[in-house]
Amino acid sequence: MPHVKLILREDVPNLGDAGEVVSVKPGFARNFLIPQGKAIAATAANVRELEHQKRVIAERVARELRQLEGERAKIEGVAIEITAQAGEEGRLFGSVTAAQIAEQLLAERGLEVDRRRIALAEPIKQLGDHDVTVRLHRQLSATIKVKVVAAP
Repeated sequence: MPHVKLILREDVPNLGDAGEVVSVKPGFARNFLIPQGKAIAATAANVRELEHQKRVIAERVARELRQLEGERAKIEGVAIEITAQAGEEGRLFGSVTAAQIAEQLLAERGLEVDRRRIALAEPIKQLGDHDVTVRLHRQLSATIKVKVVAAP
């Protein structure tokens, strides 16, 4: 089945950035991208309008980056402590997830961070200090310290 050409209206992970023309399968376009408002069909008229949209998108991204820079200053270097059940040799009986880190950030520091923005290469399964990256934007990220301690 042929692919459909779309213009992305916002960044879509693993697909493209706002303003790009991409080629996707028809079902993905019909069932997800277009109904969610993430993309529009790449017709001749829409492609002409794309130039104007690129300027608007560039202004919006610059505004978002300025706003996120302030959030980054608040988040950067924050240290939180998570208590977990651990066995001998400091191995956890489960793992510390991005959702737990997001909850702890809200509880301890009052910082609301979406769990999907917390990038864990692999789940935390050891006691100790860990550096965790929070992706605020594709060009901007912050690092927080997560200390995992054993539950008494």
